[in-house]
This record gives sequence, structure tokens and C-alpha cells, in this order.
Amino acid sequence: AVRAWRADARRHPSPNAGPVEASFAGALGVRLGGTLAYGGRVEHRPVLNGTGRPVQVADIGRAVRLSRRVGMLALGVTVAGRLITRGRGR
Repeated sequence: AVRAWRADARRHPSPNAGPVEASFAGALGVRLGGTLAYGGRVEHRPVLNGTGRPVQVADIGRAVRLSRRVGMLALGVTVAGRLITRGRGR
């Protein structure tokens, strides 16, 4: 995930989505991007994690589980940070 993030995050047209999509591609071991269709339009985007394998249907469930874990980790870090700063009287 870190390797794909460092190599590919800035290649994505969105500065917000690029780091997340590149990291997920690396963590899941898949290749994302290339020629895509959005709302009837064809877009050509850079490939993220080019050494990864093509996406398969089973990867959807893996991506959902990874997303939930990342969300729970973010929640935990946020709550811990809040408790630490509250304990310091802030």
C-alpha cells in the first residue's frame, strides 16, 4: 500500500482521491485506472499499482472490508486524540 501510494498517488487527477485509490490498489494487490467509462463518457486515467493483477468480483468484498477497517482505525485515532487533549485540559 505504501509503495503504491508513494509511486502513484500524484498521478491521479484528483488530489483527494489519488492517495486513497493508490493505497487501496496496493493493499489489495490490484491494478486500478486505465480506460474507464463514467456517466456515458470515456476517460483515460493513469494506471495505479501497475504491477497488480486485474480486479475480480471477489475484490469488491475485500475492498469493503478494508474500507471498514480504515474507517474504524480513523475513528479510534480520533477518539484517542480527543481523550488525550481533554485530559490535558484543552
